[in-house]
Amino acid sequence: MEASFNRAEALKEKDEDFAPGLKLTSREKHFIKFASVEYDGQIYMTPQDFLESFVEEEPRPRLKRRQITKKEIDDIKHSTPALKKGSSQLFRSLRDKGIISYTEYLFLLSILTKPETGFLIAFNMFDTDGNQRVDKEEFLVILHLLSGQAKDRAAVSEEMRKAMEKIFSHAWADKHGENENAQTNVEASAENVVKDGEGLKRKNPVDTTLLIHFFGKKGNTTLKYEDFRRFMENLQTEVLEMEFQEFAKGAPTISEIDFARILLRYTHLDMKVCHMYLDRLLNRLKEEENIPPGISFSEFKIFCQFLNNLEDFTIAMRMYTLADHPISKGEFHRAVKICTGANLSSHLVSTVFNIFDEDGDGQLSYREFIAIMKDRLHRGFKSHIKGEGWEGFKTCIKQEFKSPVAR
Repeated sequence: MEASFNRAEALKEKDEDFAPGLKLTSREKHFIKFASVEYDGQIYMTPQDFLESFVEEEPRPRLKRRQITKKEIDDIKHSTPALKKGSSQLFRSLRDKGIISYTEYLFLLSILTKPETGFLIAFNMFDTDGNQRVDKEEFLVILHLLSGQAKDRAAVSEEMRKAMEKIFSHAWADKHGENENAQTNVEASAENVVKDGEGLKRKNPVDTTLLIHFFGKKGNTTLKYEDFRRFMENLQTEVLEMEFQEFAKGAPTISEIDFARILLRYTHLDMKVCHMYLDRLLNRLKEEENIPPGISFSEFKIFCQFLNNLEDFTIAMRMYTLADHPISKGEFHRAVKICTGANLSSHLVSTVFNIFDEDGDGQLSYREFIAIMKDRLHRGFKSHIKGEGWEGFKTCIKQEFKSPVAR
């Protein structure tokens, strides 16, 4: 399973794999790598591409992208189910019969790491006229801002800018051509195509699977918050089920070791450090009298939902441990309950402590735990500026906790 620990490294695609002279972000590179279809000069992910981009290091083998026809675009419009028929199987049932644009990829990627309160903030951002409904045009305005250049973002209000940073965080910050020391390589053409050399963005895209699902085949349906919330919860569940089943292979549980592998594989830790955590867990499991019961999907899902509330947990820990003391299992369990409303099982809490409690005294260094879990939450996309591996990780800890306010 060593390949599992190379996830963050796998996201650092080599620049020579892309069009020369471009300054691409890690998200742009990852989208380009997994996008398997193209239509009218723009590349798209299929629903299956999107799911696989979360759990696979490499896309399915292909000689080149499949060129889809106008008839296939029409077929997608007719086969995409209405929002009321959505489920946690939506993307898996659609497989290759759908298209997801790069801007939608950024949107989905960001929302997948947010708690339910983030869904409401995102919905209210889309609802520009405040009528508790979002129409297609309102939705497209925010998507355009999300993938736009500096000149587009300069026109938004301070309130909107802060909201975009809160919800879309890193996807909002690291735009194509955002390097202040580099000359931008992107310019708009008369045909409203963004010339990024890779076919990532158009200003007038075709109706994608997401647009059809949200706003209907005619584009005149409005989106209510409850439907939006249900869609995002279903998508979060679908991605987590994919990730869980990669290790469970049909079984109702995964081993504690596999749970640790899932947590560590998105980090920038060196391989030897990852193995140090796994060896620690394995040795402590051997010392237990009973056979470890494994981790159920329900436990795994609750823990991942807790990670989506990591900012609140970080603030709670700072307020609770003003003297920067480690925390006990009971304190950890209580803090998670306060921040998320969810109860972690005692076995899951013990497993977390077996992984991250360095000396086995029942006390957890929450700084180290939070820094590693932020890597997991951002799924390898959050870059470490100074150094890589263990040294870069230690730098990250200092950066994450130098401010009195959680990021």
